[in-house]
Amino acid sequence: MPRYLSIVRVDETTAPAEGPSPELMQRMGELIEEITKAGVMLDTAGLTPAAQGARVRWEGGQLSVTDGPFTESKEVIGGYALMQCKDRAEAIEWAKRFVKVHEEYWTITCEVREIAEA
Repeated sequence: MPRYLSIVRVDETTAPAEGPSPELMQRMGELIEEITKAGVMLDTAGLTPAAQGARVRWEGGQLSVTDGPFTESKEVIGGYALMQCKDRAEAIEWAKRFVKVHEEYWTITCEVREIAEA
């Protein structure tokens, strides 16, 4: 069965400074439990804010490291889910359910991509 990576992008300007609400965390936990029991979820995690990250770049034979926050970024990767689904449609359905557990003030995008197996 193919594996899919759902890359969760978050608009940090709409996310509450104190982080997700307890109610959101409960809904998310219930959904993650359901996905896991369905045998779909292989791994998932949220990430710390972009301000705590760093970017390592290779360009034109030069290496650079930039510490966060990254001023040119409005939307950042906030987490991921690694899923094993029967097809792309199933992976998209799980991603749709994930974004819908968030309150209306969040701006969340899940990019769903199949993992290329070598």
